[in-house]
Amino acid sequence: MNEGPFTFESGAATDTGCVRDHNEDRFFVDAASGVWLVADGMGGHEAGDFASEAIARSAASIGRPSSAPDLQARFMDRLTLAHDKIQRQSARLNGATVGATLVALLIYDRHFACIWSGDSRIYLLRDGSYRQVTTDHTEVQELLRNGAITPEQAATWPRKNVITRAIGVAPRPMTDEVYGTLQAGDTFLLCSDGLTEHVADAEMAQLLAQLPAQEACDRLIDLTLSRGARDNVTVVVLRCLPQRAGSGAERTPGAGHSQSGGADQWHVDGP
Repeated sequence: MNEGPFTFESGAATDTGCVRDHNEDRFFVDAASGVWLVADGMGGHEAGDFASEAIARSAASIGRPSSAPDLQARFMDRLTLAHDKIQRQSARLNGATVGATLVALLIYDRHFACIWSGDSRIYLLRDGSYRQVTTDHTEVQELLRNGAITPEQAATWPRKNVITRAIGVAPRPMTDEVYGTLQAGDTFLLCSDGLTEHVADAEMAQLLAQLPAQEACDRLIDLTLSRGARDNVTVVVLRCLPQRAGSGAERTPGAGHSQSGGADQWHVDGP
């Protein structure tokens, strides 16, 4: 078992929203493996939900890692398998767009890694400070980085939802990674863009600071629905607590649907 100095309080919730007729989001939560993820499918029936489901199901086979590099290697191997499966589904659909954005949080001992592709996000609440850990893979983010537009222009940019990366749409999985060291009290939020379209960062931070993990997820879903929820919305929350004597890591059921030291420790060669 992936045991270390922390125990984990996890919550997760997903909803189809107020406009879409089916849910293309999936999540996977397993503290025993040290994996938390959200995948947001794209491509419609037989495509988006297929892609996100393939990612979640592949992650469920990771098992118990023996080290931080082993965990990352297992995760990237499963992600590559899911990527290949998604591409085969695209071929069966005559080349239709099939893919999914991904955010994954991997934890082993005191170390964490955030791995992502697309515009789903990971946030971290630490010592009262709330920040986005990931950087969106979007057209508007590239324009911002290059200084072509201002943040004010970005807020209303007509193509702000156009993503530049997703699992299943390129010859191989294209991801970015960020590494860090856990602290007691750290609270992570993983979400699809269905949440960030309607809920401000400050509102997320307030609910995370006040509520247990599952209740925070449920409240964030309810808040999104109350504002029209134009997309599917999925939220996963993880809180790191000091390990109590004799206690083990929490195991939360894997892929599911609910309506309600640093870098050197992690480095492995890519696929």
